[in-house]
Amino acid sequence: MIRLDPITRDRLTRFQGIRRGWWSALILMALIAFTLVAELFVNSRALIVHYDGEWYFPTYGAVIPGTTFGEEYAYETNYKLLQKRFADEGSGNWVLMPPVPFDPYEINSYAGEFPPHAPNFDRGHYLGTDIAGRDVTARLVYGFRIAIWFSIALLASTYVIGIILGCLMGYRGGWFDLIVQRLIEVWSNVPFLYIIMIVASIVTPDFGMLVFLMVIFGWMGMTWYMRTATYKEVSRDYVMAAKALGASDWRIITTHILPNTVSVIVTFIPFSVAGGITALTALDYLGFGLPPPTPSWGELLKQGTDRLDAAWIVTSVVTGLVLVLVMVTFVGEAIREAFDPRRLTRYE
Repeated sequence: MIRLDPITRDRLTRFQGIRRGWWSALILMALIAFTLVAELFVNSRALIVHYDGEWYFPTYGAVIPGTTFGEEYAYETNYKLLQKRFADEGSGNWVLMPPVPFDPYEINSYAGEFPPHAPNFDRGHYLGTDIAGRDVTARLVYGFRIAIWFSIALLASTYVIGIILGCLMGYRGGWFDLIVQRLIEVWSNVPFLYIIMIVASIVTPDFGMLVFLMVIFGWMGMTWYMRTATYKEVSRDYVMAAKALGASDWRIITTHILPNTVSVIVTFIPFSVAGGITALTALDYLGFGLPPPTPSWGELLKQGTDRLDAAWIVTSVVTGLVLVLVMVTFVGEAIREAFDPRRLTRYE
């Protein structure tokens, strides 16, 4: 069982007392958890198929050919058509589909109509389709999953580098601090967008490559903050006392300095998450992000601005983007207030 020190408990209590930040954090955590099981809610594969006394669970299983259910084709079963067939036959076989029975890559066509299709509840297109006929709800959900996990991966990578380098710069000082400072000054002047454009023109960037490119240009911000915070903590009496008692550098940094700089680390987390989401959205919008047809909020936003007559596209993605960023901002404000070092500080 995790035991928290009194100051941490007081900070968490204060955070819970800031209601809009607390509820925004709960909603965001629920959304992140939802992305882990999104296939159960948004997917073209059936959740359950009951056929001739046998049970099938296609969602997370292998591809099941249509011949398994008495169809004439050997490729993957079209579960929506299978559901309609079972209903017409009335034989006791049935199919349970997700609430949104479309995947983000599925192109839907309807006789006499050209995409994009307006929202239609009877067809299950609750937010309509995009210009290729793909369900907007499905692309929003899976686009959010990619964006949030991209920002979390970017956050973890940049914070590991920034915290380690910043602590070493502030703790060691001297020549090491000067060398890293010069490196940061030179590296920060490299035009990031031009690098992305050059890379995108040579190879097709994937998720890992984009995270890598963002990390090598995004670690400097947290490094500066941690360097400043560590310099301040190193000059305090408790660090000098720890050195006098023979504590190792590793113990001083991990046991004494880092706990007293946690407010710096935690405060910037929500804003870093928001920065990761907006960065990926902007790159996808400009065409330098993930390759099509990858579900992307930026790609949907581009479609929406190009086809303003299909207002449901741009309205859906802008609403989703604004809601997520507003909730992240509320969480950031609440954390900054709750972890304010001027209110609660630990020296030991």
